[in-house]
Amino acid sequence: MGTNVKNNVTWVGKLDWELESFHGSDYSIKNGSSQNAYLIQEEKTVLIDTVWEPHSTEFIDNLKKEIDLSSIDCIVANHGEVDHSGSLPALLKEIPNTPIYCTANAVKSLTGQYHREDWNFHVVKTGDSLDIGNNKKLVFVEMKMLHWPDSMATYLTGDNILFSNDAFGQHYAVEGLFNDKADTCLLDHEAMKYYANILTPFAAFAKRKLVEILSLNLPIDIIAPSHGAIWRENPLQIVEKYQRWSDAYQENQVTVIYDTMWNGTMALAHAIADALQHTDPSLTVKLYNISKSDKNEIMTEVFRSKAIALGSPTVGGNVLSSVGGWICFLEELQFKNKKAGVFGCYGWSGEGNKVLREKLEKAGFSVVEPEIKCNWNPRLSDFEKAKAFAEALGL
Repeated sequence: MGTNVKNNVTWVGKLDWELESFHGSDYSIKNGSSQNAYLIQEEKTVLIDTVWEPHSTEFIDNLKKEIDLSSIDCIVANHGEVDHSGSLPALLKEIPNTPIYCTANAVKSLTGQYHREDWNFHVVKTGDSLDIGNNKKLVFVEMKMLHWPDSMATYLTGDNILFSNDAFGQHYAVEGLFNDKADTCLLDHEAMKYYANILTPFAAFAKRKLVEILSLNLPIDIIAPSHGAIWRENPLQIVEKYQRWSDAYQENQVTVIYDTMWNGTMALAHAIADALQHTDPSLTVKLYNISKSDKNEIMTEVFRSKAIALGSPTVGGNVLSSVGGWICFLEELQFKNKKAGVFGCYGWSGEGNKVLREKLEKAGFSVVEPEIKCNWNPRLSDFEKAKAFAEALGL
């Protein structure tokens, strides 16, 4: 059954406790997630989004327990991605020709995915509204590139609820649904992980959009995203965090990241971490082996960091494939205003550091001059280079 959000607004989504990955296998999920859909019952009945297709039968069965499906006057599709729209085909078999309010780009994504040009689309843009009776209306706000070109948010006047779609969400299953029912530390971590791994490339868009939303001077009592906890206790706290995160965010942290073949590069990584800590005891230092750690958790720490140290041995004139693949992900996220240093061991040709330097510069990092390039296994003289290396990164 649904859960009351406020007055005539009901959550009718799916708590997905078993979900372990998202975006294929590109995003790790450790604490479950939710696909949030919302039912508004005023003079008009409106469904805000649906859930992923594997849960469509359950979703529709549960929705039938709330209302007669034929009483749904319209559907708002805030975003066409399948975790939000996946139940639309099954639902529209039950209630064909129901109006779908969405952006012009959402028409492209929905018809491209489901090949149903015959659906009853109603295109909206920022500032458009829909009267739903009882002196309430829905106001639409385009959220382009947060995180697809088709994204939008929907604001319910009177109840002052912002249905924010992917913005302000987390992959986190909260049985009590609301942020005041969640583990605060876990909620904060999952919200940052979500932003760091999904929304960071669109920070400039986020920054402008946040200014636009706040300039509308809309009273916001609840922020209801499409994943994770619903923000009802101090809801603007997550907006304030997004404002900080979208402004080249960093803390006093350096993260050491590496992979190794025969442990020489690992030894350098640990020496660098020790040197960083001695250089500045107030500095937070994290260390990760790419092959043994979750890439999304590593990237969350990169997001927090003012600098990273990245190491790989030279392999076939290049770097380890684990490191190369990870750097592709790093480049995708377009971090700003961060430094990096490179290190690694080699046996014969020694191109690894040069490859790392070039790839990090392409990813937008300012790469410091000191590096540690070690022929075969590290000697004392190699470890002694860690101090200058750490000072260049940590200061």
